[in-house]
Amino acid sequence: QLQLVESGGGLVQPGGSLRLSCAASGFTLDYYAIGWFRQAPGKEREGVSCISSSGGSTNYADSVKGRFTISRDNAKNTVYLQMNSLKPEDTAVYYCAAALDCSGPAADFGSWGQGTQVTVSS
Repeated sequence: QLQLVESGGGLVQPGGSLRLSCAASGFTLDYYAIGWFRQAPGKEREGVSCISSSGGSTNYADSVKGRFTISRDNAKNTVYLQMNSLKPEDTAVYYCAAALDCSGPAADFGSWGQGTQVTVSS
């Protein structure tokens, strides 16, 4: 079974940092772009960041540019999302998912994980 598992969420104060991990089970991430998405209560899911299979191309939502960094370690079969200068509006459940490339919509992504909760609050 192809599955992605997110971890690293938690409660953090505004201005703090967290690093999320997205680990693959049952398949290798080498050939897939990986996207991070988030969904806050009462809001639609939004794309946060995506990294190409090689790691050579990344993109970010305007709301997180300059604060979040996506990276991957194919040897560990894991993709990371380093989140700095966190704001209350970053509070959401964060999901990772796989696709052939980063150019398509969320519907093109599969093997969604169960999500990890990030709460930014004082």
